[in-house]
Amino acid sequence: MKKLLIIAAATAGLASPVLAAGGAGYVEDKAFSFEGPFGTFDQDQLQRGFQVYHEVCSACHGLKFVAFRNLGSAYGPAFPEEQVKAIAALYEVADDEGEPGDTRSALASDKFPANDGVGAPDLSLMAKARAGFHGPSGLGINQMLYGIGGPEYIYSLLTHYTGEEKEEAGATLYGNETYGSGYLSMAAPLEEGSVEYAEGQPEATLEQMSEDVSAFLMWTAEPKLTERKHAGFRNIGFLLLLMALFYYTNKKIWAPVKRKD
Repeated sequence: MKKLLIIAAATAGLASPVLAAGGAGYVEDKAFSFEGPFGTFDQDQLQRGFQVYHEVCSACHGLKFVAFRNLGSAYGPAFPEEQVKAIAALYEVADDEGEPGDTRSALASDKFPANDGVGAPDLSLMAKARAGFHGPSGLGINQMLYGIGGPEYIYSLLTHYTGEEKEEAGATLYGNETYGSGYLSMAAPLEEGSVEYAEGQPEATLEQMSEDVSAFLMWTAEPKLTERKHAGFRNIGFLLLLMALFYYTNKKIWAPVKRKD
């Protein structure tokens, strides 16, 4: 009976759509396209997510580990080369050839500039740093099937502000059901109409913008995710082929000996 209860509890833990995320509060499950062994990034979603980051999040948060040229990756947002150059030119980076403090327009080969003026965290690895209820501990089965949970954490954080505020040590804190302490110093960054998507794209609701930017931040943390999945399946195929060759070679070599017996 005790073993049955343990198995039932473990099964419930795997199936539960909402669980605590390492000290966090409410974390909602989302079916992102890149989850699972066959999942891939949705390029349209990544482009919309970048738009949300660029127009809203970049005011306080940087992406210092991401190069502009990666925005043109076929496994990422896949922006055209000219558009990547135009995006890079919107940002200022340090000019190493000039005087200290000089800046210049960024090139596609540069990385996004750090943005730590207000002490906000860099978002390059946020989706991995804020891993949610799917991992990363244990055997990694949930990670393989559902993902690490980081994008779900980001989505939940953006969509579960309570509207409550309080003053603490001279600072205003904002209520959030997902943040561990229940209050954080960042006001709700997104609201209806924060960005305007192009014609033919989904309506820019709070939920849609949050999902899109969460997917984009997952890509910034794991830009090679789809390529690694493809490589994994390719390697498994080679291993199966090699196994079959070894099996039949072994039978061929030992066949005369077995016939003598």
